[in-house]
Amino acid sequence: MSEQDKWCYEVPGKLEVPYRYFAGEFGSKFLVALRDQAKILGCKCPKCGKVFIPPRSNCEQCFVKITDWVEIGPKGKVVSFCVVRYKEPYLPVEPPFVMALIRLKGADSDLTHLLSEVDPAQVKIGMEVEPVFSDSRKASILDIKYFKPAV
Repeated sequence: MSEQDKWCYEVPGKLEVPYRYFAGEFGSKFLVALRDQAKILGCKCPKCGKVFIPPRSNCEQCFVKITDWVEIGPKGKVVSFCVVRYKEPYLPVEPPFVMALIRLKGADSDLTHLLSEVDPAQVKIGMEVEPVFSDSRKASILDIKYFKPAV
């Protein structure tokens, strides 16, 4: 054992921290629209016209307050992706699965989400995709169960 290794002993453990997450005005409106209407909302900057998903209260380009909401998608295109091949208890699905950056129609930013109903080897940048909504929605990003190749 090297000098360095003797100070690197690992002890597996579990740490739980109970907490409540408050999504705020913009996050709440976005999540409630997913839950109640199966709609994806973005917010539009009144100055530069950029549409952001997930929504935000201030434009990252102009720094102005955003007040306008627009429905975007539901279809989009894969901008980038990775194939997850390892298992962790916090991951939402069994590997292998695809996490993709998706540019929804009408948006100027990307949404990271699961891509399913496709062999990971067949996923391509530019592939058109559409959302599959969960049957039981709870005002969570996972109300969009995953995206799949568009028909």
